[in-house]
Amino acid sequence: MKNVKSEKKQSVAERVIDGVITDIIEGRLSPGDQLPTEMELCRKYGAGRNSVREAVKQLQAYGVVYIKRADGTFVSEEYNQRMLDPMLYSIILKKNSWRDFVELRSVIDIGTLHVLVGKKSTEKLFPRLRKLLDKMDQEIHKREPSVDRIMEIDRAFHSLMAEGTDNPQLVTITEYITRLTMPSRVNTVRDVLEKGDVDNFIRLHRQWLEVLETGAADKIDETVLDHYVYWK
Repeated sequence: MKNVKSEKKQSVAERVIDGVITDIIEGRLSPGDQLPTEMELCRKYGAGRNSVREAVKQLQAYGVVYIKRADGTFVSEEYNQRMLDPMLYSIILKKNSWRDFVELRSVIDIGTLHVLVGKKSTEKLFPRLRKLLDKMDQEIHKREPSVDRIMEIDRAFHSLMAEGTDNPQLVTITEYITRLTMPSRVNTVRDVLEKGDVDNFIRLHRQWLEVLETGAADKIDETVLDHYVYWK
């Protein structure tokens, strides 16, 4: 029997958006290039003016294009945080399980450490990473530690390692995943404080630095997975 379930029909504006983004991905449009005129987009996608205008408006909101009055619409030449939002909302709407997010972050973290262990410049990060961990240690042992401050330091710690790879795409993905997992990580820190498990929390963070300082690539997987003990 034929499956009668059908997917949601794509709107004309969405078809134009997908077409423009595909042209950028496949190199037919490059950063700084001017988009075809409104009439050319209408002909190319079999769309009306209103649909094309809506598509351009959404692409502008996403940070993918920008408009120069009297000149036209151009492909953005610089990264804009808004570009992540469509991907973010897409994942949220798909209602991925939390286990999927944790698994995704573990893959990124393991890969990041492997890249850092293989780079000669990594040792330049050691003093800065150690300083951040010392700050975290001091904050978490205060009589009234600040969860926001602990998370700020934790975020800086992981961001610094991503930056140390000299891979801008990895930096962006790390920031993106940090945004997705932040609510749970805040709850994790609160739970650690309530249970008084602060010393173990710091120890698990320091293991990351020890792996980098000793170049123990064989310990990376175990170190990252141990770090996620509170997320199980």
